[in-house]
Amino acid sequence: MPVTILAPSLAPPPTHHAAPDSDVSMSDDDLPPSTSSSLLTPGEPITSDPQWMRGHGTYIPRDTSTITSTVAGTLHKTNKLLSVAPLRARYNPEIGDLVVGRIVSVQQKKWNVDIAAPMLASLPLSSINLPGGILRRRTAVDELNIRTFFQEGDLLVAEVQALHSDNTAALHTRSLKYGKLRNGLFTSLSGAGGGILSRRGGVVRSRRQVFTLNTAAGEVDVVLGVNGYIFVSKHEGGKEGKDVSITRLEEGVSETLYSSQNDELSAGMLREVTRVSTLIRGLVACGSRVDEDIIVRVYEQAIEIEAEEKSLGETSEAGMLGAKGVVEKVLERLQTGG
Repeated sequence: MPVTILAPSLAPPPTHHAAPDSDVSMSDDDLPPSTSSSLLTPGEPITSDPQWMRGHGTYIPRDTSTITSTVAGTLHKTNKLLSVAPLRARYNPEIGDLVVGRIVSVQQKKWNVDIAAPMLASLPLSSINLPGGILRRRTAVDELNIRTFFQEGDLLVAEVQALHSDNTAALHTRSLKYGKLRNGLFTSLSGAGGGILSRRGGVVRSRRQVFTLNTAAGEVDVVLGVNGYIFVSKHEGGKEGKDVSITRLEEGVSETLYSSQNDELSAGMLREVTRVSTLIRGLVACGSRVDEDIIVRVYEQAIEIEAEEKSLGETSEAGMLGAKGVVEKVLERLQTGG
């Protein structure tokens, strides 16, 4: 059977457009049509034109001049700079961020802390409050007793004080609302520390991240770390909301501040702590931003729904639906004003 050779047809014009949040919208005539998709995959070539510069999320393989994507995400252009914003990424620390972390290792004068960042953060011994006086010098005895303050596995809430040249974060707990966490439930929100998905649903930086929630079993402390780590615990007096004079700050720093022994919690308090943590996970699963206002409103609506079902003699949907299903029902009621 003879083979018929067809005449070559013209290639379709490129249809790629800049991402909606790009800083500058430019012509994409120099980019290949393959980048017209809204999602790039790792190893996908972007362009070989030398006028473009590579940014974050891209690289140039050896012996080539082609800018290639290293992550799965969307293409962003700023003037002549090409970068790929990943769908999910590790938390990128910024100065002033309030984070929840876990002690990984203890060294001579500092602790290494996991804050869901690409590299471990450091908490120097000089950046914590010591019992017996906030302003006293750190001595060799303190270095020997460093494990009595924090040890491996301890949870803490701290603030990012500085960023080193290698982008590692230095933390501090020089406030009475910071320090060791206990009497509660730790939750890690997957993908909430960075990337495009976390921008749609995650902890809001501009809102208060440490607050007290009134529940049926008593007050509950909620700590929202921007790194995607959440801690919900029984309220401790003096931990949040009480101002202490700088001249009397050492009085609030006692041995109990670094105690790792959890108090005995009632069944009602355990239920409410679990409920709040579950609702926060549901908010993230629904792509909603997490802050104090939405948590309070969702919690109040969830309590009302449970009370209505009990009055009607129905089985609570909280036990039948997952966290996402319960929050979707609550958000639908809030949107309709029911």
